[in-house]
Amino acid sequence: MKLFESLRQKGAELWSWFRAISRRRQLESEMESELLLHLEALTADLERAGHSPAEAVRRARIALGPALVHKEEMRASLGLRWFDELRADVRYGFRILAKSPSFTLIAASSLAFAIGANTTIFAIGKQLLYDRLSVPHPEQLRMLRWNGDGHEVVDGMWGDFDSIPGSGTTSSVFTYPIYQQLRDHNEKLQDLIAFKEEGMNATVRGNAQRVNAAMVSGNFYSALEVRPQLGRSLQPSDDAVPGSGFVAVISDGLWLNQYGRSPSVIGQTVTLNQSVVTIVGVNPQGFTGAKNVQQAPDLFVPISLQPVIDPKGKTSLLTDQNLWWVNIVGRTKPGVKDSEAQAALDVQLQAAVRATIPVPAGGTIPRLALVDGSRGLHYADGMFRKPLFVLSGFTAFVVLLACANIANLLLARGAQRQREMSVRLAMGAGRSRILRQLLTESLMLAALGGAGGLLVGYIGRSTLPKLMTNAWERGDGTSFNAPFDWGVFAFTVAVTLITGIVFGLAPAWLAARVEVSSSLKETSKSASRRRKGLTGKSIVAFQVALSTLLVVGAGLFLRTLLQLNSVDVGFKADNLVLFEINPPARRYPGPKDVQLHQQLEQRFAALPGVERVAPGSLAYISQSMGNTDFLPEGEPANPQQKRAEFENSVGIDFFSTLGIPIIAGRGFAPQDTSTSPKVGIINRSLARKRFPNSNPIGKRFKADKKDSDWIQIVGICADTQYSDLRSAPPPQFFLPYVQQDDAGTLVYQVRTRMQPAALFPALRSAVQSVDRDLPIIDYRTQREQINATMQIERTFAALTAGFGVMALALACVGIYGIMAYSVAQRTNEIGIRLALGAQPFQVRSMILRESSWLTLVGIVFGVLAALGLTRLVKSMLYGVTPNDPVTLLGGMGLLLGVAFLAAWIPARRAASVQPMEALRHE
Repeated sequence: MKLFESLRQKGAELWSWFRAISRRRQLESEMESELLLHLEALTADLERAGHSPAEAVRRARIALGPALVHKEEMRASLGLRWFDELRADVRYGFRILAKSPSFTLIAASSLAFAIGANTTIFAIGKQLLYDRLSVPHPEQLRMLRWNGDGHEVVDGMWGDFDSIPGSGTTSSVFTYPIYQQLRDHNEKLQDLIAFKEEGMNATVRGNAQRVNAAMVSGNFYSALEVRPQLGRSLQPSDDAVPGSGFVAVISDGLWLNQYGRSPSVIGQTVTLNQSVVTIVGVNPQGFTGAKNVQQAPDLFVPISLQPVIDPKGKTSLLTDQNLWWVNIVGRTKPGVKDSEAQAALDVQLQAAVRATIPVPAGGTIPRLALVDGSRGLHYADGMFRKPLFVLSGFTAFVVLLACANIANLLLARGAQRQREMSVRLAMGAGRSRILRQLLTESLMLAALGGAGGLLVGYIGRSTLPKLMTNAWERGDGTSFNAPFDWGVFAFTVAVTLITGIVFGLAPAWLAARVEVSSSLKETSKSASRRRKGLTGKSIVAFQVALSTLLVVGAGLFLRTLLQLNSVDVGFKADNLVLFEINPPARRYPGPKDVQLHQQLEQRFAALPGVERVAPGSLAYISQSMGNTDFLPEGEPANPQQKRAEFENSVGIDFFSTLGIPIIAGRGFAPQDTSTSPKVGIINRSLARKRFPNSNPIGKRFKADKKDSDWIQIVGICADTQYSDLRSAPPPQFFLPYVQQDDAGTLVYQVRTRMQPAALFPALRSAVQSVDRDLPIIDYRTQREQINATMQIERTFAALTAGFGVMALALACVGIYGIMAYSVAQRTNEIGIRLALGAQPFQVRSMILRESSWLTLVGIVFGVLAALGLTRLVKSMLYGVTPNDPVTLLGGMGLLLGVAFLAAWIPARRAASVQPMEALRHE
């Protein structure tokens, strides 16, 4: 009760203070009236006592005392004096900052870039790692996952999974029959929803394009408690019968871009993978579904449409008991603990698996786990968490550098204003008053930098995501854009206040401790000045140490990028255009899709400017993988041995188009058709792995299943990089796509001397001549594709290089400032040295030697810090170690060079001092 009463009293005082400030003029008028009333009353009493009116007024004024004193006392009682002093400090601070525009511009600009960098990283990190789904009460959502021991009864997966060495597999996808069993028997969660996001071909208002569609269960919107901003949501009745429910709810983005937010969108149709669906609603702004918070699917359709709009093989995935593919999310029930719900759902998962999947001897059933679903699948955690934390560390160091630089500048200004502070102290100002005045100036300077930082951060939060997005996707609206909300604004304000206190406290403290008597002497060299010099040198050493750390870190990431760029990919990546063709399975079931691709391949090859064309099931260096069992004839079965190898179904001109050498046997030829004996080509790594002691040419193997046809090895090709640049070339084999039962989506690789933009219209026309509803997907060059796998490395190299340059510039300013200050304070000493016979080059060498020792001290501490901290980013490096001597020596040499240049001007100025002029001032 006492605490509550104290808080209530403080709140009342604060409210009274705010009211007093807001009613300032009225209060001043009331004070005047009250003092006048007292004066008139006292005057009347004195007149009644027999005094004349003039004498009564005189005596009343004497008795009442000075009016100004009473006003000040009343202002103090209301808390207005503090506000008046603060307002005076702010006005004076504005005059001081305006008096030195160069200082103000330099300090505010460095702060703006430093704070802006922090704001940018925070805004992006907040969205990727901390923002929640835009649904009511997202903290109640739980994502279902399962953990296996390596022997789990999971035949196939379409979705996310992680293979943990020694711990089996973990994933968040389930078969649809298992979802139905869990949904029907669930008692611990409010509801369970299923969803799956997939890229699909769509025709919107006559334009063929690629869209991201979410297939969702009928209870999706009701369970998430989301209402559309226009029309209606999907209902359980839309999802009642497999193959029915040809309706869709579109995203706010699609509504804006394609329909201009027209209300007449309701009832219009969209062709989705050759199936016509009717738009019945528009999702609210900011709603991104249940998968993530960065990107919203363009359309939401009932999952019952899967067999129609996205068939996978001959069996509907709604009844397929082997393919694990849907994600499941539930909402917690009041009073039910997560552990209780997880235990119950795990029992239901065991029963659902046994009811739908035969469990062989030695097979195990995965164990169910409930995890936080408030941010969806949050893939960004594993991909971006460490890089963003590292970038946050870099930006924090940059802020410290900027603070150190401004603190040094303020120390130098404090030395110039030492006489001013002494005069103010001599006239009665308290040291706390001086300290508050100088801190106010620092906070005003920080506020200017913070305002600029907001602008820099606003620009950066739009620019940085573009650096982290595929170049060919930047124009289609799929790149995320970090929101600039009140949380980001509050972070920027907090950083601004902290920086203002950090760089302003020490200079203000030293200035407030000035010695009045000695400072008023024109030529005094007080101990306070010596302390300022020592403090300034310590700050500069700290700047050099931080700069060394940042430069070494930037050097490591730059060298990583250079090492990745120098990787031999094993094929000719220049003048190669890539794009995908995804024929809808409903219109082009196998083998019709094979025939379609053959027709397209012939059309592309006949185009002017096209040298060669080769489709394949995946693009190299694209983070894509595809593996299939590789079963050589006569190889003994070993259950403990991994038998799957990376596979690529390609066109007959694949090797000549990419420039991959055939080192033994032959490549694919026109006689390798759908009716000829099946053939395959393996790479050198696969030959060494599976045929270590024999010649594989002419030998046979089976792919995928033991009862499939035999495939004869007709050639061996050179190794190439596969999914990325960091991994060694893996074993892989190649099959002609024309000999497959179905081809599905193929990536076309076109060798051309034309500019990609100039070739695209001809390719687009060739596709439309075959099927007007087929879009060209992800049109890009092979170089763009390779660069896309280095997005994080390229972003890090660019950002850290920028931070390194900024660190060098701040270190240069700091060294120049402290050496210039030192020379100015030692002018008399230098003059005496020159008068006694010292040569100018000796004086110059003395100053340069001092700056070199100062720099070396900072470098030593910076290198020690780098050796400790760079180990934390070891996993992000490639081809270089955290203690790489070339990078360390290069960073040290760069800092020494910058220090020499920064100290040269003060050293030259010291060497040009005229002895008689210096002694005259003494």
